[in-house]
Amino acid sequence: MMNWFSEPTHWSYEDTTLSVTTDPKTDFWRKTHYGFIRDNGHFVYEAVTTDFEAKVKVVGRYQAMYDQAGLMLRADKFNWLKCGIEYVDGVQLASAVVTRDFSDWSVTALADTPEACWFKLTRTGDTVEVHYSLDGENYQLLRLAHLPLPASVQIGPMCASPDGDGFTVEFEDFSILPLDLDS
Repeated sequence: MMNWFSEPTHWSYEDTTLSVTTDPKTDFWRKTHYGFIRDNGHFVYEAVTTDFEAKVKVVGRYQAMYDQAGLMLRADKFNWLKCGIEYVDGVQLASAVVTRDFSDWSVTALADTPEACWFKLTRTGDTVEVHYSLDGENYQLLRLAHLPLPASVQIGPMCASPDGDGFTVEFEDFSILPLDLDS
């Protein structure tokens, strides 16, 4: 069962596609360089208590600075990771933010403006791997992070519009595969 953290005003779910129009002035960010805290982005999640691999295809109509969509792994407002596309100066960046009270940010520019991007997030104990793909088959490592979290966490699609009036994004084929490391 999927649950909302900061449910958007407009969303729908049909077959395997979640469509969201983000509300304005939404974001996930803590302290660091910009000096503010925001914890009101949209996040639909499932609770997971095992190591896992989560995947989603993201198709966004990014418009304003910092429009973003992808995956989020969250324990609480102080400890989380988000990854996805972030729209900066008219360019789509593959982005990852790791937060342990303070947020950091890593990005890589994508060569073209892709119509879609896939994200894969793998949690193994205190390690989280973030990969992205432009075709859904060939994945590139974006981030390897040490992120000690409790056994029970939340994982799912996230999106936000920190500066803009909102944009529409579709999340297709979200899946969570439990990892059995003992076999």
